[in-house]
Amino acid sequence: MIEFKNISKHYQLKGQTLRALDQINLQIPTGSIFGIIGYSGAGKSTLIRLINLLERPNAGQVIIHQKDFTALNARELRQERAHIGMIFQHFNLLQTKTVAANIEMPMKLLGWNKAKREKRLNELLEFIDLKHKKDAYPNELSGGQKQRVGIARALANHPKILLCDEATSALDPQTTKSVLELLKKINREQGITIVMVTHEMDVIESVCDYVAVMEQGKVIETGSTLEIFSQPQHPTTKSFIQTVLQQQLPINILNNLENQNQHSIYCLKFLGKSAQETVIQAIIKQFDISLNILFANMTEIDGAVIGQMFIQLLGDTNVIQQALEFLKANGVEVEQSGIQA
Repeated sequence: MIEFKNISKHYQLKGQTLRALDQINLQIPTGSIFGIIGYSGAGKSTLIRLINLLERPNAGQVIIHQKDFTALNARELRQERAHIGMIFQHFNLLQTKTVAANIEMPMKLLGWNKAKREKRLNELLEFIDLKHKKDAYPNELSGGQKQRVGIARALANHPKILLCDEATSALDPQTTKSVLELLKKINREQGITIVMVTHEMDVIESVCDYVAVMEQGKVIETGSTLEIFSQPQHPTTKSFIQTVLQQQLPINILNNLENQNQHSIYCLKFLGKSAQETVIQAIIKQFDISLNILFANMTEIDGAVIGQMFIQLLGDTNVIQQALEFLKANGVEVEQSGIQA
């Protein structure tokens, strides 16, 4: 487990103190894919760089597998860093070195002999499907291929932890998908703990088991990805969720519908079993109301389905209330025009 205990980090800038991290307490389970999301300046990149102590906290402890990294001496820290790989947004490949040489670099730094390096190099090239690019230079590669080389280099020393700092931000959507699939494969097959910093909620949705949301140097919300998507609490978290799941109708459409029939718009949220049930069909059959479906979407997170639907209900007020109670009794969360019904 990776644990941050009462972590604070500040910088002096033009005579003023900039608080990058403020009393962070966070646990990252071993073997998980853990996402850290926040807008620019939230402190997420600073936090991830504390794991391998590329940044040192001004206060607090970074504990990894029951070792306090902040208490290690220089030699001990070098030994522990060998078990932590890191990949970057802009790849950080040596432009004058071939793919093979870039991947071999950390092995050389650890003094591996040529035979051992060659064996590991071929394993990694096979794993990232770039054996045919072994002697190519970075400027001959696509963005996705460069990031795969960066991933292979980070895996060279059989790390226990892989840090990803905005690893897909410079990639197009299709390439991002393939890189995320590769990271899931690494986690699944090798059991490596992956910590991902991102500002893209769809990246969190695609691969992460857990997520921490950051704002102004603080962790404002944390939990399983399913919990965060289904029950976001903080306005910033809700804003991120909105980029993946549309949580409200466009204001002009909502106003037009409300002007015609006040308090008639409802947002229905389905989770797990309720997303599979035919509850909409049931209330149409059982209750004398008019139901118009305005918008619906659905996603799957960690095997659980999350669905959302905007509807307009017209009819007798008492009958509508009975229909809403029926929905709630069947596990559907109901909100009216943004206000809890």
